Order: sequence, then structure tokens, then C-alpha cells
Amino acid sequence: MDNVYEKLLGCYENVRKRTDFRPRVAIVLGSGLGDYAEQIRVVTELSYGEIEGFPVSTVPGHAGRFIFGYIGEIPVVCMKGRVHYYEGYPISDVVLPIRLMKLMGAEILFLTNAAGGVNTSFHAGDLMLIRDHISVFAPNPLIGKNMDELGVRFPDMSTVYDRELQQIITRAARENHIFLQGGVYAQLTGPSFESPAEIRMLRGMGVDAVGMSTVVEAIAANHMGMRICGISCISNLAAGMTANPLTHEEVQEAADMAAPAFKKLVTEAVKKMA
Repeated sequence: MDNVYEKLLGCYENVRKRTDFRPRVAIVLGSGLGDYAEQIRVVTELSYGEIEGFPVSTVPGHAGRFIFGYIGEIPVVCMKGRVHYYEGYPISDVVLPIRLMKLMGAEILFLTNAAGGVNTSFHAGDLMLIRDHISVFAPNPLIGKNMDELGVRFPDMSTVYDRELQQIITRAARENHIFLQGGVYAQLTGPSFESPAEIRMLRGMGVDAVGMSTVVEAIAANHMGMRICGISCISNLAAGMTANPLTHEEVQEAADMAAPAFKKLVTEAVKKMA
């Protein structure tokens, strides 16, 4: 058995010893959504450290635990804190949590993140519906022996972000008077922020927002046949677009300010996914 698949099954068996909860929607909580559990009717929680072999986030502000419960009548599992490639983990570990949530029963993956605005019409605090992505800067998580148990060798990427789910999110934003941008997200590896020249390159490629996560998770989920949607919180304008240097503290502060609208939008959208 492939070592990556064997590790995934080991983590799954470990989780099932602790809970038999079966989610329908999996939510990855990005910066600004750290206290999102307050929106959930929590059934149980599970620390990443309790799952043997599971990668643990080392980023400040990223608590490491699964939260199982209900948003409205929808059973969900939330990742409170994700693992990033720049932390030194192999890419297979970065996407292991996504694959694990699919094995738990999740059919829909709702990705969230904090991102730098590349589009000149964006402002800090905007929310952006992810309509497509560019993945050429981060290692593809499907490189290596294909795990046929999870998906096909050459998965189609024409509609990674489910159009019906995009419509649901857009409708939820409109009904709750939440301003929602839309665009293309690109993942770079980090942990350094992008240079002004890199931002100009990205803008020329049609990128609207950039960050250090999300795309590899979407690729792994798409490989497994999950329906995917995503929202970026534009926490800052990218390098070269203002005179200010970029800091992690600035990203966290802006994400926290946008959090109430972000939480409301995620909650109301998930309720419509019944």
C-alpha cells in the first residue's frame, strides 16, 4: 500500500475511534474565522494532536482542531487552523486533512482564507468569491503514484469551483447586504510575501488575489470528487500597491475586522446548501 494512502487510512481509523459524526460540508477556517465555532451547534471537538500522524499547524492564530456540529440542519466539520506548505510539511501532509474530511463523509468543501489584493479595484476588508485559481507556483499534491482509491490519474480541472455553490454564496451575500467581489486566486508557497515585480506578473496573468494556501487543497478535493467553493478575505493590498510594508499582524488585524461579515456569509451560504 502507498505510504501516503496508508497514513491517510491510519488517521481516518484514529478519528473513527473518537467520533462517528458524518459531516456533509467541510469548512476550512482561514484567518479571521478563528472563533467561528460560536456559529456552530457543536457536537464534539478533536485536537489534531490526538490524531496519530496528523500534521499540526505552527502558525500563530491557527488553532489546531476539528470541530463537528451543525449549521442550521447541515452537519459540518470545521478545520480550525490549516497546515501550510511553507511550514516544512510535504505537500501530501498539507492536503491530508482535506482527504480525511472526505473520508469522514463530507461532499462539499468550503475553503476560506486571508489573501492579498492584486486587483487594483479591491480594498482591504473586501470579500472575494473564488471563481478559479492558478496553481503553477505550488507543488501539485497529485504528483507521484496515483491513489486510484481516491480518484483518477488525470482529473479534469474545468470547473473546480462548483457553479451552483457560487450562485448560492452570491445569493446569500445579496440577501444579507454583504458586498462580494469575485475573481481568480493564486497560491504561492510563502512564507515571504510577494515582491512588487511578482505582483505585477500575477496581475498580468489575470490574478485578483494571492495567498499561501487553498489551491492545493482544492486540487486534492477535486481529485476526490468533492464539490468546492471558496471565499478570500482581502486583508491587505499586495506589495507595491501601497507605500506600507506587509506584515502578518496587518493581515490578521484586517481579517479580524472583516470577520463579522465573513462569518455571516459563510453561515447563511451553508444553510442554503441543504
